Amino acid sequence: MMTLSRLLIPLFFGLTIFLFTTKFSNFFTIETFSNNQESNLLQQSFKPYLKRLNWRYAFIGFKNIEDPYSISPLWLPKTPKNRTILMDASKCLPTDLPSHAIAGNNCCPPMQSSYKFKEFDFQDYGASSNFPLRVRKPCHLVDQEFIAKFERGIALMKALPKDDPRSFYQQSKVHCAYCNGAYHQQYPFENLKIDIHRSWFFFPFHRWYLYFFERILGDLLGDPNFALPFWSWDNINGMQIPSYFTYPNSSLYDKLRDKNHMPPRIVDIQFYEVEHLVSPQKQISINIAGMYKNMVLASTKELFMGGPLRHGDKAHPGVGSVECAPHNTLHTWVGSADYLNREDMGTFYTVARDPTFYVHHSNVDRMWSIWKKLGQGRRDYSDDEDWLDSHFFFYDEKANLVRVKVRDCLDTKKLGYVYQDLDLPWLNFQPTSTRMSKAQREAKRAKGFLSSKERKHFPIVLDSIKSVIVKRPRKFRSKLEKENEEEVLVIEGIEFRSDKYIKFDVHVNDDEDELSEYDQNEFVGSFVSLNNGHESGRISTRFKVGISKVLENLEADEDDDVVVTLVPKAGKGEVIIGNIMIEFLPY
Repeated sequence: MMTLSRLLIPLFFGLTIFLFTTKFSNFFTIETFSNNQESNLLQQSFKPYLKRLNWRYAFIGFKNIEDPYSISPLWLPKTPKNRTILMDASKCLPTDLPSHAIAGNNCCPPMQSSYKFKEFDFQDYGASSNFPLRVRKPCHLVDQEFIAKFERGIALMKALPKDDPRSFYQQSKVHCAYCNGAYHQQYPFENLKIDIHRSWFFFPFHRWYLYFFERILGDLLGDPNFALPFWSWDNINGMQIPSYFTYPNSSLYDKLRDKNHMPPRIVDIQFYEVEHLVSPQKQISINIAGMYKNMVLASTKELFMGGPLRHGDKAHPGVGSVECAPHNTLHTWVGSADYLNREDMGTFYTVARDPTFYVHHSNVDRMWSIWKKLGQGRRDYSDDEDWLDSHFFFYDEKANLVRVKVRDCLDTKKLGYVYQDLDLPWLNFQPTSTRMSKAQREAKRAKGFLSSKERKHFPIVLDSIKSVIVKRPRKFRSKLEKENEEEVLVIEGIEFRSDKYIKFDVHVNDDEDELSEYDQNEFVGSFVSLNNGHESGRISTRFKVGISKVLENLEADEDDDVVVTLVPKAGKGEVIIGNIMIEFLPY
């Protein structure tokens, strides 16, 4: 009898475990990338039962019932946490708009009773062997025939019913929805809003956005080869608003633009709501210098594209160089000075109402393509599955709701288009010589010139020009080290109200009383943020700038520290800086 009981008790206990785990096996295998609402509901409803199991759930294989991503039986291979940001297109909420907004807060697309979800398929949506590659051309080089066709396409889009997802009205709301908090992350982070700006989603989202906008235009025109032009503000001949966008009777016209910035006025890549009154030649030099610093000096993916944003992370992990300028600055430059938020182009919820938005972003997209070809190991986040598998939803030319992934937009040729080659006057730009040689800098240091700039206690309020000494963790780097990693200035804990336009410039080893100009070595970049929310909201982010070449040019690459000067240009007194440090990022 004793022998039988010894056999039956372990058998009974094992059978109990088997039945328990079999019954709830579906629950065990729920993965973080699940898009099934029932799975999320099951997780929530079953948690109380898990707590009652006490020690039993730990034995069976539940590592932490407070973490829904940690639930898995011990005898199964451990699945790595997937932190891809996914969204539910059917859950679109009212957006956060700034004060004195000129439109309502419903930016959601029209939702039909039955959805036509299509997985991304290159046969349907990629380059087709039946058509040649579409060539996007610079706005200043297209002919009158193309301009007439472009105008007709936009007019046809504007003429569609407002509830048609292909209409210009609905297409303009797409940007508002993705950039003003209409979509939220999925369980268990439903309180975190999705904003594609100031993160690694900036470039891929806008590429997809323009891709479907272009397809809709081509379908309305009956021309599958139609390609959006690009506003080549990085080229001397394209540094003004294309004239055919300024005719009041044209479908490309928008009345909410800054009247002082009509052609032939040269664009100002460093604009900050105050007119920078210089000669056209000087403005061109400033623009070329800005392009050099935001394209060439932004040598790593995080510097250029922005920081990683994963499931469970708060929005705005870090802004990329080109997103700050010329992207944000030119949005502000075009927007109307007669409106508090510089609508249309100057604030996220109305930017896409202005047709210049699409040619502006066509050139931003072109910058992504160019940057990857500049060498020095430049590459995007193509080795990060969380980035690659993140997805968005757009309506196509047949009003089908299409789910697309980041991984499928990395090559424009696979999307069926390329950019016409154009001169890059900024590529080999050389900043003007430094004002202060190494010997002069050391002499000032010896006289106590830097004593007033000892490391301040953070956080600091940027209500005036602030200079701080930042210790370099490493110097005397070898040639190999310099070839493999970039020395990066990190400004973190940047906090401000979301309804404010913010711009501050960053200088290294400069004279606070006589600051260098934008085309000189000491100026290294600008942090720029558009107005995109309600006054009650706050944004916390970071900004990184590559300084390896800057320190070499300043003969400061062997110094123990650098002097960092922050110059508020817009939003003075509205910004808090949490810390400034130096780190090294691999290429």
